[in-house]
Amino acid sequence: MKIKGSTNIVGLIGHPVEHSFSPPMHNAAFDKLNMDYAYVAFDVDSNNLKSAIDGAKSLNIKGFNVTIPHKIGIMQFLDEIDEVASLIGAVNTIDFKNLKGYNTDGIGAVRAIEEVTNIKNKNVVVAGAGGASRAISFYLARYGADTITLLNRNVDRAMNLAEDILDSGLITEIKSDSISEINSYLSDADILVDTTPRGMHPHTDDEPIARAENMQEDLVVFDAVYNPNETVLIKEAIKAGAKPVYGIKMLLYQGAESFKIWTGRKAPIDVMEKALGETLNLE
Repeated sequence: MKIKGSTNIVGLIGHPVEHSFSPPMHNAAFDKLNMDYAYVAFDVDSNNLKSAIDGAKSLNIKGFNVTIPHKIGIMQFLDEIDEVASLIGAVNTIDFKNLKGYNTDGIGAVRAIEEVTNIKNKNVVVAGAGGASRAISFYLARYGADTITLLNRNVDRAMNLAEDILDSGLITEIKSDSISEINSYLSDADILVDTTPRGMHPHTDDEPIARAENMQEDLVVFDAVYNPNETVLIKEAIKAGAKPVYGIKMLLYQGAESFKIWTGRKAPIDVMEKALGETLNLE
């Protein structure tokens, strides 16, 4: 990569950001397409969000990804919010052409799942009711899931999310319950989505949300955690003969969608995936 006076800058803002896998993924894509762009990670404290946006505009930065803990707080400083991002209530991508916020997390997840199965008319069980669950669940509804069951330790939080999704008019059947009841829902499930941090590095020996003996072979199991690549839940899915979907795929596809928003060009998926694999030391 050659940085020149004409180089367009895009990047990531969050706190912390030093362990992000996005810079090598995006910079590999820019190199492949010979685009005069560079992707940089910026550690931004929550108190400095407005000045970060103002500074980025002044510096002619082209776009940002937004990660924890800024996905909600950043919205007040944008001129426009995409319709789906508004429903989700969080932004993970900013296009500075019109200072518009998007959320590509959900599309990243559904594209990953749809490599294995169609979402339309499927019964989906979603573990967790936080920001990732919110983004993914709205997109599951948008892509035609028949039913969604939201499971969380705090059942009230799951109920509130279920009501928000119902109010969107995207789906007519949605349930909520305690995550401790997950086994009673798996027998009728087509897709299991885990948005909890269980098994995330360095807690790789966490108890998975479900065990192999409660999974059928036709079940598609997606874990949003991508470090490690083979989480405790994915290991159980493989043991059961179920169909695993790796979290790295969500990271890949949400990044590809951001790339398209910023540049107007289709992202080189294979190049980005290879860069992610090398970053994560995958064979």
